[in-house]
Amino acid sequence: MRGFEPAEFSARTERAQVMMNAAGLSALLLTTETDVRYFTGYLTRFWESPTRPWFLILPVAGKPVAVIPSIGASLMGQTWIDDIRTWSSPDLQDDGVSLLTDALTELTPLKGRIGMPDGHETHARMPVSDIERLRNRLGSRHITGDHGILRQLRIVKSEAEIAKIETACAIAGRAFARVPEIARAGVPLDEVFRGFQILCLEEGADWVPYLAGGAEQGGYSDVISPASSSPLEDGDVLMLDTGLVWDGYFSDFDRNWSVGPANPDVKSAYARLIEASDAAFEIARPGATAAELFHAINTVLTKASESTDAGRLGHGLGMSLTEWPSLIPTDQTVLEPGMVLTLEPGIAVGGKILVHEENIVVTDDVPRFISPRIGPEMIQL
Repeated sequence: MRGFEPAEFSARTERAQVMMNAAGLSALLLTTETDVRYFTGYLTRFWESPTRPWFLILPVAGKPVAVIPSIGASLMGQTWIDDIRTWSSPDLQDDGVSLLTDALTELTPLKGRIGMPDGHETHARMPVSDIERLRNRLGSRHITGDHGILRQLRIVKSEAEIAKIETACAIAGRAFARVPEIARAGVPLDEVFRGFQILCLEEGADWVPYLAGGAEQGGYSDVISPASSSPLEDGDVLMLDTGLVWDGYFSDFDRNWSVGPANPDVKSAYARLIEASDAAFEIARPGATAAELFHAINTVLTKASESTDAGRLGHGLGMSLTEWPSLIPTDQTVLEPGMVLTLEPGIAVGGKILVHEENIVVTDDVPRFISPRIGPEMIQL
């Protein structure tokens, strides 16, 4: 099912308001696409334009209030939100600041504390100058951080959210299974990239905002460069890593193929990647930490090889391609049922690297793969 029932948004709002009460916040002010959508269901690609700011106020009691450009009023009116205040944007003199000030003044008490997400992986999607103007106009009301409330809410997914991520992963899995249709020796890498995005759309993706990968002899040099026009050759390892979207939720996993027979070192390194992700999967249960998953992966990777310097070995997944937590040695986030994670080991081989990524969900008991699980044998094209 696309979208959510109003009860989903009502439950999110109520959970947030309990946390806000505990933190002494009178309201949350939200400005980013994912945070606004989390409480409203407002899904549009119009956020790609940086021209207009969008605001959502979540008071400590009652439903959220949208303060948005008038061009978005019709779509917002299709959500569960019924208090929608608009202005004609862009306005070079006052792009919603006065309207936002009036709404916050109405919805919060004198000396009220208004929280904005301010931790790692957050940003404010409005000009700094407008934030300062807002602060000055609010008088005794004070803008502060959100005490990590948005992070706490979004890190644990509902069953309805998990179902959407599973659908996205199933779409990606079907597209990956069709890669032999578009990739073989002699086909340029950039053509493979374009063809794979077409496969994703044919299999049901709404769009494919992220596609990375590489193909070189015995591995690849990095995993973030744009695709070159170099044709695939026997001895290459091809990797495609996609973050496709279905109904506003991402998949994020990759697959590797050898072009012709893989050499023994590549085969061994690839099997080590599968072993490493399986090791983390086995301990991904409530009470374990993100750091413990990192160490489970890293211990396997460093048995007889060098790991890559990717910075982390996995992360959260959901409305954004990458979310909290990060699988790093210092992240002590405790796993809870409903967390969706990627497991992303990388290994060095012959001066190149190989990476592998899977998507899992933490449950009350054993975890569950939501990307199609594969074995330790690399598929040959």
